[in-house]
Amino acid sequence: MAGKRVGVLALQGDYQAHMKALNAMGADAVEVRTAEEMQTLDGLIIPGGESTTMLKLLDLMHLKEAFIEFGKTKPVFGTCAGAILMASKVSHPDQECFSMMDITVERNAYGRQIDSRVAAIIPELEFRRRSGADRMEAIFIRAPIIRSTGPEVKVLARYHGDPVLAEQGRHLVSTFHPELTNDKRIHELFLNKL
Repeated sequence: MAGKRVGVLALQGDYQAHMKALNAMGADAVEVRTAEEMQTLDGLIIPGGESTTMLKLLDLMHLKEAFIEFGKTKPVFGTCAGAILMASKVSHPDQECFSMMDITVERNAYGRQIDSRVAAIIPELEFRRRSGADRMEAIFIRAPIIRSTGPEVKVLARYHGDPVLAEQGRHLVSTFHPELTNDKRIHELFLNKL
């Protein structure tokens, strides 16, 4: 993990909490706002926030193409809104996404801001073996739900039976905010992909 340069898209959302988690684990965490900055990275995190706003900012900052190209060869980790952007299909309402993972996501599926919650999630057997976790705390804020996954997607954790943490090859998504807890096992999972 030491020496790995990981960017956190710093256009919107709590990117600073991701930076803090990465730095605590010995990664070289950097804020990313330009296509040129992406070229120096080993991996990229797309934080939570508001996915439609992120789409507008990616367009305004001329980052869409750079983001898509980056994801073709290097690991990307999307949390909450980041997971929405990485999906292959988005509903409630339909929205542009970048098909980095074969998942269908429903926006704000757990409810409005007032319905945000801290909950225990149950890791699947494979992630339990890799992380040593039987249960994990997850913070859901206007969170999406992964409604379906393609055959190459591995579900790593569930909440009320729905996937909330999944990977496909080098990419990882969570519908909750692991950066807001002290548990760094999900960031470690991503760093191990670099």
